[in-house]
Amino acid sequence: MKFIKPGLAILFLGLIFSACSKIENRPNVIIILTDDQGWGDIASHGNPEIYTPNLDALAADGARFNRFFVSPVCAPTRASLLTGRDHLRTGTQWVTYGLENMNAEEVTFGEVFKQAGYKTGLFGKWHNGSHYPMDPIGQGFDTFFGFKQGHWNNYFDTEMEYNGESVKTEGFITEVLTDSALAFIERNQHAPFLAFIPYNAPHSPFQVPDKYFDKYKEQGMDDKNASVYGMVENIDDNVGRIVDTLDELDIADNTIVIFLTDNGPNGGDRFNGNMKGWKAKVDEGGVRVPLFIKWPKKIPAGTVVEELTAHIDFLPSIVELAGIEFEEENPLDGRSFTSLIFEDTPLWSDRYLFTHQSRWDSLEMYPASVRNNQYRAVRYNDHWELFDMNKDPGQQNDISESNPLISQQFANVYDDWFEEVTKDLPQSRPVQIGHQKAPIVQLPAVESSFTGNIKFNGISGWSNDWIINWRTTEDEASWEIDVVEEGTYETLIEYSLGNAENGLLATISINGEDIISTQVSSYQAQLVFSPDRVARGEVYEKTWGLQSLGESELKTGIQNIEISILPIAETASSFELKNLIIKKKI
Repeated sequence: MKFIKPGLAILFLGLIFSACSKIENRPNVIIILTDDQGWGDIASHGNPEIYTPNLDALAADGARFNRFFVSPVCAPTRASLLTGRDHLRTGTQWVTYGLENMNAEEVTFGEVFKQAGYKTGLFGKWHNGSHYPMDPIGQGFDTFFGFKQGHWNNYFDTEMEYNGESVKTEGFITEVLTDSALAFIERNQHAPFLAFIPYNAPHSPFQVPDKYFDKYKEQGMDDKNASVYGMVENIDDNVGRIVDTLDELDIADNTIVIFLTDNGPNGGDRFNGNMKGWKAKVDEGGVRVPLFIKWPKKIPAGTVVEELTAHIDFLPSIVELAGIEFEEENPLDGRSFTSLIFEDTPLWSDRYLFTHQSRWDSLEMYPASVRNNQYRAVRYNDHWELFDMNKDPGQQNDISESNPLISQQFANVYDDWFEEVTKDLPQSRPVQIGHQKAPIVQLPAVESSFTGNIKFNGISGWSNDWIINWRTTEDEASWEIDVVEEGTYETLIEYSLGNAENGLLATISINGEDIISTQVSSYQAQLVFSPDRVARGEVYEKTWGLQSLGESELKTGIQNIEISILPIAETASSFELKNLIIKKKI
């Protein structure tokens, strides 16, 4: 199947190329995605309390999509945006424990544009797999600067990753990411590029420069909302920097700029257009988000798209806008919405859009919702509710009892969809070890399985958490790994251990057979100062100790690697593990 439509492209885009056409004539693409910014966190959507002039201009100067839908939380939305497929098909189920990982076999828009000759860069939050080949470098991005986890611990003067190397940064994270993206744009201004800029703001922790925070505090907001609105205004300023740079480089007319967000607002006490729900909710307010697309001299200013569109439509749409002929390797669930932008009477048949929200690490069928042009059916517990969204956009009146046939119809299509998209969901998620492009692999605590008394330090085991409470010989943490190349591997730990005067022995086992036993030195991890405006729900950052436990020979194949500690005494309870690290010896 090809997404290029010759007639439409000739009439509206002028993007049909002969075999000898130069790739340089194709448009650049910039995709800006924010984290936990809701539909209502934009002034031009009717919010009188927030200031977003650059985002408002982006919408006014191009196409504004009024009914664009995503998933209720971060990683599932990103998987669908990247692939054009329902997130459960891609292997992405939730946001932590490795359930955010997207199958390496998925084809992302990074890969599609790279194969078409584009330079590709990602600057910000990935959240679809921390391990090669599921990471940005393995999924089509030439340049990666940012972090792979679901959230980051600190937004000022932090460390991030640049193509596999840890780098220390200076400044506020949104501005630092913008700096790196602008450098990439300037380097590639004479050749087509795709720059994906998934900012992590306004996700918690709630850290923001004073001038933005103070402005909204003076308006009478509480600390959380002042932080969120301040982060959004800071994003808006950085969007302005990007647009200004395109003008300065004289490439604005040949650059498509796209803005969208990944789910509803991270809180239910903000303006959200009177919609029901927020982040992690399957109601309208949890999944309806902004989408603005600007392309000077191609997309008419003031274009408004009212039809239902979704994250699964994103890949085929931007591929068609760029004039790339694309043969799908995996069946797509989405369809190109370019006709909605350029045609007066486009053919756009009604359809069902499906939403699923995992709760923790279970694969329950619900919470769920189904949306079409007229109705949204919603189920959280033991029954479906039905709402007429044309008459009742705020979902105030459940009409399921008076419309049993329609309710049952929605329930049936959801059941069929869920069975289909989960049939190949991974039952296990081994981490690949030994790739030449990724000789060092971190096995994070949050992706481990553990027995005995071990538990997460935080409440939930979100990204960046660690495990504590090692007390008995039954306490053990393990990871499933897939060694792709046999050889010599060094095992290291990132850890904390106080008051270990008598020593502590760490033992590494493979499939139950001990291969390394090493005495661990004392190292007391220290908390890093975090300038939060509001107490966070996630763990705080620490400076961890790093110690090698020794080398061993690993054979290819899937196996379990385990760590346990001895002696078990008072000192053992102070042992904390952040990461097990496997390093291939070259």
